Amino acid sequence: QVQLVERGGGLVQPGGSLRLSCVASGFTFSNYWMYWVRQAPGKGLEWVSTINARDGTYLADSVKGRFTISRDNAKNTVYLQMNSLKPEDTAVYYCAATRFIATTSDEYDYWGQGRQVTVSS
Repeated sequence: QVQLVERGGGLVQPGGSLRLSCVASGFTFSNYWMYWVRQAPGKGLEWVSTINARDGTYLADSVKGRFTISRDNAKNTVYLQMNSLKPEDTAVYYCAATRFIATTSDEYDYWGQGRQVTVSS
């Protein structure tokens, strides 16, 4: 049974930091591309970051310099470290996985349940 279980998130003040983690099971994690996407209230899905099976990383311009994606294959876990958070980062954050590169979220094979991140004073 495939599962992506996300942890972390919550409420943080502007300028603060949070870390999301996503623990995978039921598939060969090390072979998969992993993604973070988010959905702000009333908006569509927005791609945030990708890490491929060789630790190559990609970040959306809106988070570049503030967010970092990483993975630990021994723990079947992908992380999203979020620093210098802004109110516009408020969203539900989802992790997702694909065996091969995906250009749209429609192509993601597996999804996590989502975690709320709220940036507010």
